[in-house]
Amino acid sequence: MSTRRQTDSRKTVRTVCQGCHCDCGVLAHVEDGRVVKVEGDPNHPMNEGMLCPKGLSVTQFIYHPDRIIYPLRRTGERGEGRWERISMDEALDYTAGRFRDILDRYGPGALSWSWGDAAHQSCLWSKQCWLKAMGSPTHWHSDAHYCYHPLLIANQVTFGSYSTSEEGLDYRNAQSIFLWGGNPVMSHPTRARDIMIGRKNGAKLVVIDPKFTQLASKADLYLPIRPGTDDALAMGMIHVIIEEELYDKAFVEAWCVGFDELRKRAREYPVERVAAITGLDRGDIVRAARMSGNITPCVHHGRMGVQQNRNCVQTNRAISILLALCGSLDVKGGHVSKLNSPRGFKGVFAIVDSRDELRLPPEIEDTRIGAQEYPLFSGAESLAVSCAHPPGVVHAILTGEPYPVKANWFLNDMVMCLEGQRENVEAIMQLEFTVGSDFFMTPTMELCDVILPPTMWLEKDGIAEVFYQTGHKDFIAARQKVVEPPGETMDDALMDLEIIQRMGLEIPGPWRTPQDFYDYQLEGTGITFEELKEMGYLEGKIEYRRYEKDGFSTPSGKVELYSSILDKHGYDPLPYYVENAHTPIATPELTDTYPLNLITGNRHVAFFHSNNRQIPWCRELEPMPYLDIHPETAEALGVGDGDWAWIETPETADRVKMPARLTRAMPKDVVHAPSHWWFPEVDSPDRGAFQSSINLVLTNDGPYGPISGASTLRGVLCRVYRVEEMG
Repeated sequence: MSTRRQTDSRKTVRTVCQGCHCDCGVLAHVEDGRVVKVEGDPNHPMNEGMLCPKGLSVTQFIYHPDRIIYPLRRTGERGEGRWERISMDEALDYTAGRFRDILDRYGPGALSWSWGDAAHQSCLWSKQCWLKAMGSPTHWHSDAHYCYHPLLIANQVTFGSYSTSEEGLDYRNAQSIFLWGGNPVMSHPTRARDIMIGRKNGAKLVVIDPKFTQLASKADLYLPIRPGTDDALAMGMIHVIIEEELYDKAFVEAWCVGFDELRKRAREYPVERVAAITGLDRGDIVRAARMSGNITPCVHHGRMGVQQNRNCVQTNRAISILLALCGSLDVKGGHVSKLNSPRGFKGVFAIVDSRDELRLPPEIEDTRIGAQEYPLFSGAESLAVSCAHPPGVVHAILTGEPYPVKANWFLNDMVMCLEGQRENVEAIMQLEFTVGSDFFMTPTMELCDVILPPTMWLEKDGIAEVFYQTGHKDFIAARQKVVEPPGETMDDALMDLEIIQRMGLEIPGPWRTPQDFYDYQLEGTGITFEELKEMGYLEGKIEYRRYEKDGFSTPSGKVELYSSILDKHGYDPLPYYVENAHTPIATPELTDTYPLNLITGNRHVAFFHSNNRQIPWCRELEPMPYLDIHPETAEALGVGDGDWAWIETPETADRVKMPARLTRAMPKDVVHAPSHWWFPEVDSPDRGAFQSSINLVLTNDGPYGPISGASTLRGVLCRVYRVEEMG
């Protein structure tokens, strides 16, 4: 039921958290119209009662005194921090008028929007409505080029669906679990729980990460790989599995194409070479390969550590191929390569990616920024949710090429989210019109012309689409309004529909309100959104080995070890290893000045991207942007525990400072710097955005990955030295 208990002044409402991508079930306790406490819903399939700090601290978020609850319009120059409060009606009219003027003067591509935070994911469909109404192809996801999209492309060209991130991994029933560059304890706690349940059920655990993570401490085998060399390790494991004939011969012969070509490529990666590249012990490489081949079904989870480098698509290709060789696709305890969402349900990504509904004609999509350079990422033949190349949009704003971008609607903290921070700020300042929708005055909101404050997840309806539930029971769940929104905040989706109409444009699709859209998604299931709210959630049906009936969604209908799609577009059809641009091997002449390897961006469970820095409980857990460094390395540099230290790279002329945290979890030649750090408590308009943001010393000028245009954020040379005087 939607409410467990209700009286005139007290009630408990079931809903779904949106503090990250996990979409955990929540019981929200309300007294006199105010949320007083939230707890995990023990009957929700995703989290079964558990809840992380982002969810547990939500009352501090929703009622924070600094939350923006009224529209604001800039009165001074951008970045001066001078604002006036206006009504929502006035703000919508003003925004629509400015957008319409730019549309008429420059054309559709001049208007764009960007996102990257989970709290706004539910309005992806409505923002696409806005773009389609104008005919604009300029949508950019702040980190898509090295976050999720490379993995989607790799999975799609290999077996035609998504399967090697959180989706479809049956940790609880797996016999062996491989974590590549991911730490679900921090990024997806519900999946970490499932991994430990699988571990308890007898699964072997292998963790591949330069940093000794929480799950590494539980592993049967820990591989402290040199940053940015996962592609070499995966190819070495493929070599061992093929040469020792550990692969599933029946599956490979019946359902794979390109095996002979793969065998030939894999012979380029003997264990001795892979050990030299990765810094790993030769015996451990062989042991990992044998575990993957012999202890099956297995799951291979690849995350940000294997994404944030220029060869990320081919790295994910190699990991995807390991699954096929080991016969762990569409089986219990392995990966399900096709989603099992409730029959008849239309997922938001499917709608957004449908040319009949919200995609633009191919000839327009092929003009999108990045489409010519990265057609599988940004073009009409994109294998992910098609979007513009993020660094390319920044460059287009500054240069007008390939077309001018003059206005942007920010649903994220772009100042903090994207590498090349100074250039990003320069680009924002050059835009003719900027709109922001966020909950707090972030560094990006400070650079906007108008702020349209959104409702947060306790204040609006929606459908949470969860495609990685335990045991492959994909499901949808009702996210329902618990309390009335404060001030003049508005549902993001409703804002979009209002702006479309106030611009004098037609809303695409058969919906006029968010509720219309949710009912549209549910049409094929036979229930309405109101009925889903009463049910709480609706599960799909588990189906294994569906390829035996339907084949794989690739051109050949089989798993393509040799990719015909990559071959068609002029890319190498087989995975391979390539060294990143600035490493001890690629640029040995730089190592005297920059002797350390830098990895960035490991998540903390209290934060999501730049969110929650002003939430007391979250900051108590991680109060500062700590630079993790080995004690012996720090001692040699004269840096003590808690001392502030400068970090520099050869990529930019900037430097940033962070307090050192001495830990033996780091190798002696590797340091880790967190990302997205700003300081809400700093009394200046930039909110400390240039003090400890690692994106300040990482470039967005390439070299980029050839397929998704990825930048390199892990495996970059750096130097660290003590800050002698703190102002």
